[in-house]
Amino acid sequence: MKSENYIKLEFPSKSVNEGFARAAAAAFAAQLDPTLEELGDIKTAVSEAVTNCIVHAYPDELGKISMRLRIMSGGRLEIVVKDAGRGIEDVAKAREPLFTTGGEERSGMGFTIMESFMDKLRVRSSPGRGTTVTMVRSIRPRVGAK
Repeated sequence: MKSENYIKLEFPSKSVNEGFARAAAAAFAAQLDPTLEELGDIKTAVSEAVTNCIVHAYPDELGKISMRLRIMSGGRLEIVVKDAGRGIEDVAKAREPLFTTGGEERSGMGFTIMESFMDKLRVRSSPGRGTTVTMVRSIRPRVGAK
C-alpha cells in the first residue's frame, strides 16, 4: 500500500530519547487531525515500544532504534519501531500480560498496552538479531472538520 507521507528517525537507545520519539510521533500524526485522546493513545503506544527497545533489546549497551511513521490512505497511521538488539525468544509468551524479562520493577504490560491503544499490532523478532514492532491506528475524520 502506498503511503501519502512518511518520516524515518534513528536514535540511540538512551532513555531521554523516549520522550523525543513520543513528541515526534505526535507531531507527525497531527496532520490527520486526531482527537486529544487519539493523540494520547499514539504517544503511549510509541512510548511503550521505544521503552521496550531501551530496556530489553539493549539492557547492557547503547544500540540503535529506528522509527518509521507512514500516513496511509483512509487516514491510517502506521508506526514501525525496530531495534537490532537481543531479540525475543518466544514472542507469544512476551505478549502475555505481566510477563517481563526486565526485573521486578517492570510491569510486563508493554505489548498489552500497545495492543489496547492501536487497531493492529504485529511483533516480529529473531533472537540475537532484533525486534520489529508494527502498529496501525486509523484516525477517522471528525464530523464537521474541513
